[in-house]
Amino acid sequence: MSGPHSLERVVIVGAGFAGFHAARTLARLARGAVEIVLVNPNDYFLYFPLLPEVTAGILEPRRVTVPLATGCPGVRFVLGTVYGVDRVCRRVAYLDARGDHQSLGYDRLVITVGSVNKLLPIPGVAERAYGFRSMAEALYLRDHLIREVEIANTADDPERRAACRTFVVVGAGYTGTEVAAHGQLLTKDAAERCPGLGDRQVRWLLVDHAPRLLPELDPRLSHAAHKVLAKRGVEIRLRTTVEEASYEGVRLSDGEFVPSRTLIWCVGVRPDPVIEDLGLTTIRGRLVVDAYLNVPGHPEIYACGDAAAVPDLTRPGEITGMTAQHAQRQGKRVAHNIAASYGHGTRKPYKHRNLGFVVDLAGWRAAANIRGVALSGVPAKVLAGGYHLMAIPGNRLRIAADWTLETVLPRQVVRLGLVPPASVRLAATADAPAPAGAVRRTS
Repeated sequence: MSGPHSLERVVIVGAGFAGFHAARTLARLARGAVEIVLVNPNDYFLYFPLLPEVTAGILEPRRVTVPLATGCPGVRFVLGTVYGVDRVCRRVAYLDARGDHQSLGYDRLVITVGSVNKLLPIPGVAERAYGFRSMAEALYLRDHLIREVEIANTADDPERRAACRTFVVVGAGYTGTEVAAHGQLLTKDAAERCPGLGDRQVRWLLVDHAPRLLPELDPRLSHAAHKVLAKRGVEIRLRTTVEEASYEGVRLSDGEFVPSRTLIWCVGVRPDPVIEDLGLTTIRGRLVVDAYLNVPGHPEIYACGDAAAVPDLTRPGEITGMTAQHAQRQGKRVAHNIAASYGHGTRKPYKHRNLGFVVDLAGWRAAANIRGVALSGVPAKVLAGGYHLMAIPGNRLRIAADWTLETVLPRQVVRLGLVPPASVRLAATADAPAPAGAVRRTS
């Protein structure tokens, strides 16, 4: 594969599912004929679907990360945060690891900046809630859950004790359901090691305005998940929302005030705010692209994953969902289309077949919908584990070893204290503002 001049540069912004697989696939196709540069704030690809198991202490944090240096051979990695694009000069502006302003030229640009926590205008939520989108948030949440149980164990005031052992998760989609499932078992194990709690068990609430759990799945799987969590004691509040959050607790839309020191926000995601500042056409915060993942009017610019409003050719008039499954496939497709732009192969539109979904309910329970076949319980758990082992681009033996040890050894309930709370408040993770004085774009 060759371009109009030697070693044209393809810059890929973001190393989530879309960016990682775009870089990895393009490097394999290019074989050194173009320079591929991957710009990302972290030096690893995060396999997000297994993050709840990191919070639960089942998987060691490095198990769900794949180093970019080894995961994308043939790709030059730049540690930085992109905050602007000069489309005239074809350069991206970014902050490097030291916080200095830098820029980088490109011949082809792939925007895969992903998404951030969705913040709703509910009083107190931005200041009191914790999101669940990053390794830092997962590690902090693990420490926080254990700490609250330990505080409840020694608290003399009954009201304080009750608040500390009460945990509220908002959002009963994939993430919220898995966080509640794993978190409830973690705090249950922690409580069993605290004799001061006596028979006062931890309390978990899963809140959502939807009429059922996991509304994206087959109703049979929603019912199976509901049954598993309810049997464990999780209080499932459907058709309910949070109206206000404070240090003392949360007020629900049904009028109940729930004393709690823990509000976990899993209501969904929105595209990275930098997208709105690029001066390109957007739909609901996502860059408009055609079926070939090109930005209209800019044949040198591509976008995919959560950052892009990709037409869903299986549902005319709709755009693809913000899921890891779509992002990974779109990343591979955009790599092939870029290769085609250099004369290697033929570009093709992005069209997908839904493989289905799996939801881990912790322990030996899961729910799955694979190509219309609904599974639950142990069979779904085995299928979910097998799927993740095939999908993650590394660490398979280490993950399998951790899972095996989890079945024969007691859970390690210990706090590490690595992440400060201020860095993971929802207010700190829902936006990524540009540095003061930065020029976001040039038309």
